[in-house]
Amino acid sequence: MPNPQGEMTFWDHLDALRATLIRIAVTVTALAVIFFIFMPQIFDTVILAPTRGSFPLYRLFDALGGRELMGLQSSATDFHVTLINTQLASQFFIHMSTSCWLGVIVAFPIIIYQLWLFVSPGLYPKEKKNASMAFLMGNVMFFLGMAVGYFLAFPLTLRFLADYQLSADIPNTITIDSYMDNFLMMILLMGAVFELPLLAWLLGKAGVLKRGFFRKYRRHAIVALLIVAALITPTGDPFSLAVVFLPIYLLWEASAAAVPA
Repeated sequence: MPNPQGEMTFWDHLDALRATLIRIAVTVTALAVIFFIFMPQIFDTVILAPTRGSFPLYRLFDALGGRELMGLQSSATDFHVTLINTQLASQFFIHMSTSCWLGVIVAFPIIIYQLWLFVSPGLYPKEKKNASMAFLMGNVMFFLGMAVGYFLAFPLTLRFLADYQLSADIPNTITIDSYMDNFLMMILLMGAVFELPLLAWLLGKAGVLKRGFFRKYRRHAIVALLIVAALITPTGDPFSLAVVFLPIYLLWEASAAAVPA
């Protein structure tokens, strides 16, 4: 209970934090259970979609001449990745872990909102306005980044590496564990990368970052972002490199625009 002056004690804050964490845990658990029930359908229609040549990006990629630029052996029509399982319990644990990850991802706006309800009483009106904008911007950019990872970065990487052979005598045999590790890592990484404008905006509001920083280090950033794009899509052709580099570079410019001059 608050003290007579209306201020919350340390234990009051602790109780409020505990209640917030319980609500978050219940929400994530409920969503994870739902995803666990429908995981076979989600796996077939969403998670495994990039393993098939019918994936929209592959057809568009071939139509734009990307196949010839990358030197790929198979067309989108012929492309197909067959996954194998080499561990007895892998499929069960992947079923469980993927359900939990999807529960966290879908609950992300709710998690941030619950944390916002916890900290907002201690903020001034101007701080609340800025935090509300950060909440909206953070959610939009996180899911936009995940969409770029799912529809662009991961499929390009998968198609190149699945077709790549050091020797014709070494066939590619991809395990479900390897596929899921790369799938989740790349999509979550892109979601995190797309939070760069929000981070820049927050640092700008705090007076730590100025727009002049982006002008001064733009050339350095282009080189660094090209390296990042090459790591995300390890192909030797300029086409796929540019496809991945352009969204990341636009993030840099968006970050510059979000910072006060």
